[in-house]
Amino acid sequence: MAKAAAARKVGPVEKKLVGVADTVITAAERSKDPTRANLTTSLREIYYRTKHTMKGSHENTFDNQNESDPLIEDLEVTLAALREELHVRAENAGSIVGPVVLGDDGDRVDCARLGKGGYSVPSIVEPEYIQIQRCTADFVLLVEKGTQWNRLSEDKFWRRYNCILLTGNGQPPRGVRRLARRLHEEYKLPVYVLVDNDPWGYYIYSVVKQGSINLAFESERMAIPKAKFIGLSSADPDRYGLPRNVGIKLNDKDVSRAKELLKYRWFEKKPWQDEIKRMLGSGLKYELDSLANKDFQYLTKQYLPRKLKEKDWLD
Repeated sequence: MAKAAAARKVGPVEKKLVGVADTVITAAERSKDPTRANLTTSLREIYYRTKHTMKGSHENTFDNQNESDPLIEDLEVTLAALREELHVRAENAGSIVGPVVLGDDGDRVDCARLGKGGYSVPSIVEPEYIQIQRCTADFVLLVEKGTQWNRLSEDKFWRRYNCILLTGNGQPPRGVRRLARRLHEEYKLPVYVLVDNDPWGYYIYSVVKQGSINLAFESERMAIPKAKFIGLSSADPDRYGLPRNVGIKLNDKDVSRAKELLKYRWFEKKPWQDEIKRMLGSGLKYELDSLANKDFQYLTKQYLPRKLKEKDWLD
């Protein structure tokens, strides 16, 4: 790729892409060496490997990592390969607990025996790195917020309802989504998504269900079309008796984002149109944490048990 670029004049942006491509491909090629079979490189390492002042100028290739990361996405699209396949990892940003046993670099990891902190989900969870050796769960609960995942884990919700608890501490990173997809595919587990009642929670659910708009091709590997939205729903404040004073007033950005979501093709179904319009009509959004207004264990002892029993979710 670098030779092709050298044969003709290229602009600074293309030079940066070539530099990133060479670094990523070099790491991937080295990983084929049996002595480096598990070699990976990080997004941060690529940033530093490619950061320098370009020859004949005073311009740096990158000043911040947020400039190099999008070029790696461009490279993924160009090569039709996920960065994980190129042995590029991000920081671990997820946790899992429940009745599942994983194989990790020769180690046996029983996620039911790691305490309430669980196991830190790697960013690369492909079968050659992480093996799902045994799973006896009935479903996967993918939780947006780490605080609520902690509550569910501490209360041993996963044990009482025989499920796997996953979180990505916000929008789930690709490793968490990919692991959820593998559990769904390989063990036929339903996946339920628990997020805040706001436009950003709706969007997180859409990414789990349909994939990222930025990398549409990744949906073949990460999206879970049958994932269900289990809450927090805009109907829940009335249904569960949450007072308006624990809601947060929608700001202009919230309203604008919600109106955008109404136009998304995967939110065209009437139940979803009603859901989003109900939130807009109330003028309020509700965080999962607001359930603590009822009781610290209301989420685990009342809210989710009732949701599961009544099959109260959106598709």
